[in-house]
Amino acid sequence: MKFTAYERTQQGTGASRRLRNAAKVPGIVYGAGTPTMIELDHNALYFALKKEAFHSSILEMELAGATQKVLLRDFQMHAWKQQVMHVDFQRVDETTRLRKKVPLHFSGEDNSPAVKTDKCLISHVATDLEIECLASQLPEFVDIDLSALVKGQSLHASDLKLPAGIKAVKHGTLDPVIVSATVPKAEEEAAPAPVVAVPDKKAAPKKKDEKQNKK
Repeated sequence: MKFTAYERTQQGTGASRRLRNAAKVPGIVYGAGTPTMIELDHNALYFALKKEAFHSSILEMELAGATQKVLLRDFQMHAWKQQVMHVDFQRVDETTRLRKKVPLHFSGEDNSPAVKTDKCLISHVATDLEIECLASQLPEFVDIDLSALVKGQSLHASDLKLPAGIKAVKHGTLDPVIVSATVPKAEEEAAPAPVVAVPDKKAAPKKKDEKQNKK
């Protein structure tokens, strides 16, 4: 993806506020040399951020008549407005080794035994994965084939088959679950009608005949 940035000469809170009032976004590009202060058109950046590839692929930034390869590293949004406040990019080249979270795309689950045979529920526990690779190998997403998923199975990060040169980043001994196939709970049986206890109706004692009581 391509986008255009412009060099920014003024810095500070006041300068950034004036940029935002003019529908611009202050930013910075760092890595492989001196950091460069930039500004971007707000609306163009706002809609670019809605695209998945803008977050997880190498971008071509046109700046001062030259094109640089960069990677989106961070951006800040206003607390309640739909406004981008600041954006950070990192310069990369073919030899740059990086770590980046990329989205996961799932396929084949409808054809898996877990779904076709056992009517399992497939839970996508994670929707992205942090990977490590060369910048030239960075994928826009990682496709996870679920066609062999069976009842009760859980796929962990270590179970994923990633393309050559790409590996999942491990954080200690954690091996998070990515997908699980669980059997749906059986429908609860209709509860029997409650039994209402009926008190015994004993015959009320007969009153003695008043004449019998008279002597």
